[in-house]
Amino acid sequence: MQLTHLLEKVDIINGPKDKAADVSAVCYNAEKCVENSLFVAVQGFQCDGHDFVSEAIAKGARFIVCEKDVIVPSNIAVIQVANSRNALGVLAKNYFKNPSANVVLVAVIGTSGKTTTAYILESIFKEAGFECGVLGTINYRYKGKTFPAPNTTPESYEMHKILREMVDAGVTHVIAEVSSHALDLRRIDSCDFDLGIFTNLTPEHLDYHLTMENYFQAKKRFFTEILSKSTKNPSYKMIINGDDEWGQKILREVSLPSLTCGLDERNAIRAIINDLSLRGIKAEINLAGEKIAVKSELIGSFNVQNILAAAAAAKALRVSAHAIKAGIEKLNYVPGRLERIDSASGFSVFVDYAHKADALQQVLQNLVEFKKKRIITVFGCGGDRDRGKRPLMGETATKYSDLTIITSDNPRREDPLAIIADIEAGIDKGKIEKLTASLFGNGNSIHAYMIVPERRQAIETAINLAQKDDIILIAGKGHEDYQIIGTKKTPFDDKIVAGEALKMKGNR
Repeated sequence: MQLTHLLEKVDIINGPKDKAADVSAVCYNAEKCVENSLFVAVQGFQCDGHDFVSEAIAKGARFIVCEKDVIVPSNIAVIQVANSRNALGVLAKNYFKNPSANVVLVAVIGTSGKTTTAYILESIFKEAGFECGVLGTINYRYKGKTFPAPNTTPESYEMHKILREMVDAGVTHVIAEVSSHALDLRRIDSCDFDLGIFTNLTPEHLDYHLTMENYFQAKKRFFTEILSKSTKNPSYKMIINGDDEWGQKILREVSLPSLTCGLDERNAIRAIINDLSLRGIKAEINLAGEKIAVKSELIGSFNVQNILAAAAAAKALRVSAHAIKAGIEKLNYVPGRLERIDSASGFSVFVDYAHKADALQQVLQNLVEFKKKRIITVFGCGGDRDRGKRPLMGETATKYSDLTIITSDNPRREDPLAIIADIEAGIDKGKIEKLTASLFGNGNSIHAYMIVPERRQAIETAINLAQKDDIILIAGKGHEDYQIIGTKKTPFDDKIVAGEALKMKGNR
């Protein structure tokens, strides 16, 4: 591609006079540079791309985009920009020929519910006959192809690259889970979105954002700085959870056409719940005047909120009520989101991704509604992450569970026992008794906790202690199929480990 076309709408401070040269590739990783490529030096958390300019040139880069002064040979063209991250997004958009303009692109934004909402909307789109792609926490996927997701939202270069692949494969509708980190790091600023869904906002990533207001502003900028500049003009641009206080704040502060959704009767898209059980949901959804009765195998009232968000987005994009109903009912489960593990032992086992206090509370409150005997919760907290949530999760788990087994999650470079101690600090020792497995095995329904640092052993302990009509929740990792200890990632899947423990118990 000719340099002049590649640099279109890039905010350049100082650049080469000759822009007729051809560029073979755009790179932001120096190791991936090739002959005649353009290298974008981006400041990262752990390293600075400006420190790798010489390596990029050695690999064949002939054009350097940077925001800091760099020393290069005279035959290398330097393009100085105000912000390298912003420039990378625009360069990628130009290099891949603006693929987001050729699909219906929907963003799902919020603390909880993004993945489930994306799965439901994907199912609805498929029932409507659309070719659908998804970029999300669990994976990136389209037309039967599935790719690992290193981040919930890919870097801007990968974002446009994947969108181009989707467009070329015939995809017409794309759903992207958008994280606050991605918004703060400008990963999607150069994309042209049709619609944004806001699910909710609760404390999360405060190790990064520091305050809830900062966290909210990171989310809000999608609507004020990205969606507001979109060239696309659907009837509605925002789908907002009207039951959420932060959703109400967006409605007050952002002037874009919106549809609200939620259980409150003031919402345009709302529901009456007829039945909630461990078998699923029965509800009547009001689609701004058009009513549909739905049955879903998803569990809990919080999933009604996710169903409503997806239904509202589909309604805004003029999908028929028939396809909305069919899509909701077609989806059997979402990987690692209150996912049931088959058990013939008379008790229920669920795996869920809940890795923050609010999400854990939401899941446990719903399970308490279905409780016949006892709830046993297994969870831990990730290392090198927000330490402030650890005691809150300890408090939440022990409040709603009869037995809480505190274990390791992904300890990373932290001492697992130190993480567990942080969790334990939130437990009310006056009300919650610390036990060993043998003391809990009598079947009594008492509030207690125990510490089993090794995660496999913790899951096995929960299943071995469980009796008829108990509910086991294995929380924190959900769909993840690995565990990170130190800097090493090893295979570990809660679902597989639970299945093996159930099989062992059944063979005894």
